[in-house]
Amino acid sequence: VQLQASGGGLVQAGGSLRLSCAASGSIFSVDGMAWFRQAPGKEREFVSHIMWGGGSTYYGESVKGRFTISRDNAKNTMYLQMNSLKPEDTAVYYCAATTVIFTTTPSHYPYWGQGTQVTVSS
Repeated sequence: VQLQASGGGLVQAGGSLRLSCAASGSIFSVDGMAWFRQAPGKEREFVSHIMWGGGSTYYGESVKGRFTISRDNAKNTMYLQMNSLKPEDTAVYYCAATTVIFTTTPSHYPYWGQGTQVTVSS
């Protein structure tokens, strides 16, 4: 499975961005996909997860109510709509895919995209 993340950029606090993650390869083996983020000097943090089949979604506490994860199975693409962005959302955002049911542990995701930078200015 190959993942290609895109959509990052610079935005002012309160603004919005939409990230995309295009998947290719052995998609049939994927049970779920997720977004993680990593700020300088910090550990990789779980942001959101979506089950590839049923579409159930999960969010980290820090983004609940502001971010929305979705997927388009026909396009093999996952999205992250980020609204009401805050400076503390600044990080490199990674998309990842797993062959197990919902997990927030990065090591349970064998497939990773290259990351896209999101910078929120105050």
